[in-house]
Amino acid sequence: MIIVGYLFMCVIFGTTFLAIKVGVDAGAAPFFSAGMRFFMAGLVLFVMMVWQKKAKIGLLFRKEILLTGIGLTFGTFSTLYWAEQYVSSGTAAVLSATGPMLILLIQTFILKIKATLSSFIGCLVGMVGVFLLILPSLHAQVNGYWVLGCLVIMGGTAFYASGTLYSKQVIKKFPTTSPIALNAAQMMHGGILLFLLSMLTEKVQLSILLQPMAMGSLLYLIIFGSMVGHSLYYWLVSKTNPVFPATWLFVSPILALSLGVMIYHEYLSWLSGLGAFTIVLGTIIVHMEALKGLNWRRLSLSQDR
Repeated sequence: MIIVGYLFMCVIFGTTFLAIKVGVDAGAAPFFSAGMRFFMAGLVLFVMMVWQKKAKIGLLFRKEILLTGIGLTFGTFSTLYWAEQYVSSGTAAVLSATGPMLILLIQTFILKIKATLSSFIGCLVGMVGVFLLILPSLHAQVNGYWVLGCLVIMGGTAFYASGTLYSKQVIKKFPTTSPIALNAAQMMHGGILLFLLSMLTEKVQLSILLQPMAMGSLLYLIIFGSMVGHSLYYWLVSKTNPVFPATWLFVSPILALSLGVMIYHEYLSWLSGLGAFTIVLGTIIVHMEALKGLNWRRLSLSQDR
């Protein structure tokens, strides 16, 4: 069951980037769509947690949840949704995979936590990969928004990295609250902030949002991308450890890149493809010490009890 759940999670996370692209290309307002996705998914999950007495309403009014929502949802996905207007879904997925490298840099240079040599080597490999991924399009792409979109996604990963580090402290502060409830609450906060950003910057046309492509994208992202995918992630953490579920970063970006090329006919040069694999390799190297500590044989024999 664990391996099946893990593979299902990787497929879901690998397809969400294409689903975002489909919705944005259909004309859906990026910030409003993102807000709807996370607020609705968070609301449903949070109501379920309250119903099961695994969370209290008062959790929604804690500043820690708001700050987590700013990092993990608002900052991460406002940038991703906006950028996917100009950047291919595969490129967006691969650039988003640099999150662990930024986590390492923040831990080392801001939090003063000593890192291993292999982690720094992984960061360098990942940076080379980013350069290789973007380089061909710098010559071929006339629209400067493509380059800006790539930079914006990288900025979003900085929000993700900060939010991830902060959320670890939040989980420790609320030891009796389900991590799924904490995630649902922060998604609601992030969704509300995305709605506010949409009100200030976008003209939302509900008629476009109700079209089949836009609505299908939104429903898929709400149900599978946010509710099922994240619930599977936390289930895997509870059944295994925090390291194993995080290895989706090694699988899903390549899946997203492949789907973008095969299904959505996104262009990919051989140099960009090499860059994508180099980024994933860098991510693996960053996680190398933690991966060595995993008992893979025991993991493969684990069952859902």
